Amino acid sequence: MPHPSTTLYRTPAGVVALRDDEYRQLATSSFDEIFTQEKPADWLYSAFMNGSKCAEPRVLLAPIDSQEVWAAGVTYLRSRDARKEESQDTGGGQFYDRVYDAERPEIFFKATKHRVIAPSNPMRLRSDASWNVPEPELTLAINRFGSIFGYTIGNDLSSRDIEGENPLYLPQAKVWSDCCALGPGLVVRDPLPRSTAISLSITRSGAEAFRGETSLDQMKRTLEELAAWLWRDNCFPAGTYMMTGTGTVPPNEFTLHSGDVISISIEGLGTLTNSIA
Repeated sequence: MPHPSTTLYRTPAGVVALRDDEYRQLATSSFDEIFTQEKPADWLYSAFMNGSKCAEPRVLLAPIDSQEVWAAGVTYLRSRDARKEESQDTGGGQFYDRVYDAERPEIFFKATKHRVIAPSNPMRLRSDASWNVPEPELTLAINRFGSIFGYTIGNDLSSRDIEGENPLYLPQAKVWSDCCALGPGLVVRDPLPRSTAISLSITRSGAEAFRGETSLDQMKRTLEELAAWLWRDNCFPAGTYMMTGTGTVPPNEFTLHSGDVISISIEGLGTLTNSIA
């Protein structure tokens, strides 16, 4: 019998779980203990039953401890087209056609804990970039045994002009301080349906500057396929998070400004909101 959906929040007081409108403080204080379980859903069911009832947490930390954050790119057709557009002046567009059609996906490192921003906290743009965009992404929670056991929302903040100048600059276009956001919580549940909707809203000076939507059925590759490629010849002793690509891209003339507010919503997971410092 499947376990009920449970959302885990990392707070200053430890790990709080939400199930059926009831909050409980778990005995563990670390997400590492959850990611290292062979069957996290079974472990969580017992941990929740033994937890103490508590109030809704007011302060949320990013739902990450020792996990790394990795990401897959060009998994949606819209993402492939956007990457081609940003690199059209340098002739790099062919790379994105080839990786979209290839058996092997694009996989890259994104962040460690100290680069990951909590819900409602500000992210930061690169000082040497002039074309920065958010990338709303379903993010997989994968335990140390390589099994997907939960999901969260991710913002893969990216500098499109740096990547467009040369594909070899991808690490600089993706990785810097405060470049990634996760949350609001980690949802341990059955697999999400392919029809799951993902939406992005960017507000500037109180008015909506951009809105876009997509769904998981627009992905070329399956979530299980992406996770399996990440695990090839690699290991993650504390488990890992994996962003799965974006299908919602602002137009080429758009770039983020200081003070912008980014909200990413995914059906069944909630809404992740961050501002730009």
